[in-house]
Amino acid sequence: MAGKKAEKGGVLYLSVHARLVFPDSQDEKAVLDLMRRFSGAMRFAYQRLLEGKSREELKRADGPLCALFRLNTRYADGAIEKAKALLASAEELGNDPRKVVFGGRGLFEQLKRKHLSGKDRERLKRRWREKRQGLLYSQGDKSREGNLNLRVEVRDGALWLRANLGAEEKNGEKGRKRRRKREEEKRGEEKKKYAYALVKTSHPHLALLLERVHAGLSYSVELTLKEGKVYAHFSWGEALPPPVHTKANGVLGIDVNADPYHLVLAVVSPDGDLKRHLTPSLEEVDAAPNKGAKEIALWKVAHQVVAVAEEHGIALATERLKRLRKSYRGDGSGRRFRQKQHRFAYRSLLEKIHSLARKRGVEVLEVDPQDTSTIGMLKYAPQLSLSKDVAAAFVIGRRALGYEEKLPKGYQVLLSDEAFLAHAEGFYQDRLRELQKLREAEKNPYLGRRLSREMGKARRALSLLSSLRGSTGSPRGLTRGRNSLGAHPWRVLRVGLFLPLLGREGPRDLSPLKPVLNLAPPTLGPWERWKESLDPHPGGGSAHGNVRFG
Repeated sequence: MAGKKAEKGGVLYLSVHARLVFPDSQDEKAVLDLMRRFSGAMRFAYQRLLEGKSREELKRADGPLCALFRLNTRYADGAIEKAKALLASAEELGNDPRKVVFGGRGLFEQLKRKHLSGKDRERLKRRWREKRQGLLYSQGDKSREGNLNLRVEVRDGALWLRANLGAEEKNGEKGRKRRRKREEEKRGEEKKKYAYALVKTSHPHLALLLERVHAGLSYSVELTLKEGKVYAHFSWGEALPPPVHTKANGVLGIDVNADPYHLVLAVVSPDGDLKRHLTPSLEEVDAAPNKGAKEIALWKVAHQVVAVAEEHGIALATERLKRLRKSYRGDGSGRRFRQKQHRFAYRSLLEKIHSLARKRGVEVLEVDPQDTSTIGMLKYAPQLSLSKDVAAAFVIGRRALGYEEKLPKGYQVLLSDEAFLAHAEGFYQDRLRELQKLREAEKNPYLGRRLSREMGKARRALSLLSSLRGSTGSPRGLTRGRNSLGAHPWRVLRVGLFLPLLGREGPRDLSPLKPVLNLAPPTLGPWERWKESLDPHPGGGSAHGNVRFG
């Protein structure tokens, strides 16, 4: 992980990921045993927290964690910290804390099914054991010059991690200075108390970690086990400078698109006008030969984005997405679509942009992602002759500035037209019947699932259209909030216009909507002309069979 952000208190959390190599196999064995004991202590602490035990009671030197698992009080406190974080995560997600599966529910369910045998099953069991038993964590302490249990040291031009194997450090001990003078004499005694490992990494934040080590500043360390190898994760927080480039001067709206794979930047002035837009490609990220090269390419893009915000002296705004849907083989979504989804480095790129922007004094804003693409396609793409991607980034920027999108008068008229709603409902009813026939005749289960997905979309479209009967949108005609009947007017417009009229769920050319957008009574608009003609529109009549999904 390149770096994490935290908004509370103006702190930026950074991290370095590294591989640990143990020159002495006995040291590696001792650390693995310590990780196993720490993982057991975390599970024990989790159960005691559920029973209402206090942190102070559990972490005492004569308490159960230190006595049962042979840990010092700092390791015991780290186990409690991890247990509390897991408990808080379960409660936040609405899961029953008593049913948490240590090691991962997904792996647990796979092992229960017993559908694997031989080497495959052994590999799965090893992954389960590593996740369940391969954890060690120690929180940093500035008063102890960084981290007392898992300390980074620089010796002979190499970076080492010194792991305390569980012995308790005394507050009055002046051992650090004495050990420096008598290091060679006491090497045999120290090896009984500490284990040493070489830190192998080329992470871009390594220089920042070394600065903290030399300055005696605190850093937290977490060890994990993966495929028999031990990895270290060093993390710390840095105070952020006050933002210099703010939304008072405007906003840079940012949208990431999977097809074509590119970034869209929209410079929005304080009065909500579009001043400039750019579309840097992300194909270099996709062509990266390995994970390291991909990370470097993503950081280059992040620097380009922040440079644009600094050039204009404005804040940057992105969507606040908690979860991105990922398709899987056999769900009927198609191989090409799945490839586009899984190469999509949306979250990783935005984390890098946010962390770099905050570090350079650029204000970072996150907005509600609801209907940003839909509003951009329906309103600004035809109105300003923009691509749908640029229009979406423009809406993100306007939303960050506090603007709310009103329904144009033409769309209000269209939503009040019973003939339009009836025609759209008829289109989806016909489509649903056709899909049902194809589904019943389809013997290929994969194609059958795809048809079932399309049937679900048609049913949802019918539900949206029926929910808007007799209403022209929300009480204020705005994008957020439902109307009195519970419908989303922008979504109704999308299902009523795109597929029935333009022949695609996500059309690229949205210019045909310009006359509809500007429609106002008593002018005879394009919908009325389509309604009166023999071949109403591209999505109906003789062209009905040419409708494409996607």
